[in-house]
Amino acid sequence: ARAGLSVRVLEARDEIGGGTRTTELTLPGFRHDVCSAIHPLALVSPFFRKLRLEEHGVEFLQPPVAVAHPLDDGTAALLERSVEDTATRLDDDADAYRALLAPLVAVAPDLLHDLLAPLRVPSHPFALLRFALSGAGGAEQLARRFDSPHARALLAGAAAHSVQPLDRSPTAGLALLLMLAGHVVGWPLVRGGSSEIGRALGEILTEHGGEIETGHVVTSMSDLPEARVVLFDVAPRRLVEIAGDRLPARYRARLMRWRHGPGVFKVDYALHEPIPWTAKECARSATVHLGGSLEEIARAEKDVFAGRVPERPFVLLAQPTLYDETRAPEGKHIAWAYCHAPAGSDADLNDAIDAQIERFAPGFREVVAARHSLDARTLEAYNPNYVGGDITGGVQDLLQLFMRPAPRWDPYSTPARDIFLCSSSTPPGAGVHGMCGYLAARSALRRSL
Repeated sequence: ARAGLSVRVLEARDEIGGGTRTTELTLPGFRHDVCSAIHPLALVSPFFRKLRLEEHGVEFLQPPVAVAHPLDDGTAALLERSVEDTATRLDDDADAYRALLAPLVAVAPDLLHDLLAPLRVPSHPFALLRFALSGAGGAEQLARRFDSPHARALLAGAAAHSVQPLDRSPTAGLALLLMLAGHVVGWPLVRGGSSEIGRALGEILTEHGGEIETGHVVTSMSDLPEARVVLFDVAPRRLVEIAGDRLPARYRARLMRWRHGPGVFKVDYALHEPIPWTAKECARSATVHLGGSLEEIARAEKDVFAGRVPERPFVLLAQPTLYDETRAPEGKHIAWAYCHAPAGSDADLNDAIDAQIERFAPGFREVVAARHSLDARTLEAYNPNYVGGDITGGVQDLLQLFMRPAPRWDPYSTPARDIFLCSSSTPPGAGVHGMCGYLAARSALRRSL
């Protein structure tokens, strides 16, 4: 649209936003993020920086601590905004932490430019090489640099966002990316909820002459208006279902071999009061990782990847109302939590998530006023792109991270000259950063103009 072309967005649901929607899921006045809640990658996104989302009413709120990770001894590991402040809390691992993160923070702008781009000759090869020397392997391997349970747990919690066993490549790199973002831009939330991002993007599009049509489900090419180019924000197998024989048989077969990972089980809570953490430092962050030690987290993630429901799942929790009073009635609070689950599972993990929160916040159950939960199967029904409940657009292992979704020099293009793919199944993968669509749009412009 900014290039002067006529653009129409077709949205299947009645509201735009995809994974950035906010609504009253539990009780009136309690506004919950349906999918994403915390947005470190939004602030490092070159695309979002170009759009100046803050000029369209998006306010990113910065807790003083990016991530808190409580342990069973009543203490917590903290990913502070400063490398030095983080390191000084790690005692004997302070020097090892500085040696790992400080050099990456020093080259962060160059490094993030290449990490949020498709596979290509890097613009900043030395910065990327420095990152790869530490991040190419598994998180369990990288954790050998540390002795303390706090440093190891901090790394494990960040690595578990990859939704893979922590001994696999490149879980170390995905952990370092998130920890680096924590030091460079923090792990912010959006005042009013994640839907503010979608609202702002829609506003910017219409300002440039674009149109948005909601409630328009596309199941085949015949459901589309005449267009020079179509960009599909769908999972690879959905593209095959829609485009059919417009795509060559070999390419269709490649897309159908695309591997999706585990799903998630999500719970939203309406709370009478804040979560009563044993480690009071947990209230200094909007994001809390619940899983105990590296070994426990690694065991849970390995179980999920093998199709087993873990007894003690790793839980990712957000507590927005500690920093955003607009999301609940006065004096009340909300919490957002999910754990990984076997693909397509309808297992009820409410009790397992409650137990993990209660483990580090005794009395939590007494402050819960209401809850709303979604299992992996229901998540796919909510958004067909979440195949089996997989919110990452496909396993982000070494192969699929760089060849998303097929080995093509231009991964957004397809053999059909007018069909492009722009979902999180393309580089740089999952996250609220807009880069998949941005890079796909640039690809489409090169081919169509």
